[in-house]
Amino acid sequence: MTAPTERTALDLSLYLVTDAALCGERGVAAVVEAAVAGGVSIVQLRDKHASADEQLHTLEALASAIDGRALLVVNDRLDVALAARERGLPVDGVHVGQADAASERARDALGPDAIVGLTANSAEHLAAVARMPRGTVDYLGVGVIRPTSTKPDHPPALGIDGFARFARESELPCVAIGGVTLGDVAALRAAGAAGVAVVSALCAAADPRAVAGEFVGAWQAAAAAAGGIR
Repeated sequence: MTAPTERTALDLSLYLVTDAALCGERGVAAVVEAAVAGGVSIVQLRDKHASADEQLHTLEALASAIDGRALLVVNDRLDVALAARERGLPVDGVHVGQADAASERARDALGPDAIVGLTANSAEHLAAVARMPRGTVDYLGVGVIRPTSTKPDHPPALGIDGFARFARESELPCVAIGGVTLGDVAALRAAGAAGVAVVSALCAAADPRAVAGEFVGAWQAAAAAAGGIR
C-alpha cells in the first residue's frame, strides 16, 4: 500500500458508508472487501463511537481490503485522516458535516489532491459553499432521501423531488444518501445524482458483493438510458 500523492479520479457512483453494528460479526473490513468486489467505488469509514486509535486500526484493515480498487475517506475525523496518511495508509480524504469551517480546515490540512466531501441539504448550505474558495469541496452528500434508522438525528427527508431541486442548484456533484434503496437508483440518477450512498443496504446484506453488483447494474442501466455512462 502507498499513500496517495495525487488526485485520484472521483467516482462517486456507489458510495458505501460503513456501520460496524450492521456489519456484525463479519467485521467492517470483510463487508467492505466484498462490497468493493461487487463494484463499490468509494468507502467512507463512519464510526462515531470509536477512538482515534481504533479508527486507525480499522483504516489499515480497510486499505488492505480495498487494495486500490476504490477510494477511501474518513467521516468527520481530520485528525485520523492526517495520522493515517503519516503512516503511509492510502486514505484519500474526509467527509465532514456542516459544523463550523471543517471543510476549509480539511482542505488546508490535506492539500489540493485530497477529497473533501460535505453534508448539505438546504439553500443555506449551498450559499455557504458558494462563499468558500473554489476547490474547497469536491462533492456534496445530500439527504436524507427517506427517514433512516442509521442516522437518528437526520434532518427532514427531501424525497427524490427535493433532491432533484437541490441538485439543480448545486455546482458540485451531489450524492444521494439516507434510506436509498435499489429501486431508487434510476430515479435518483435521473434527478441529477452523481452517485448513491448506502449503509444498511450493503452492511446488513447477507451477500454484500451481490447486492453491490445489483446497485452497479441499476446505476449503469440508468446512465445508459440517460445517454451515457457517468
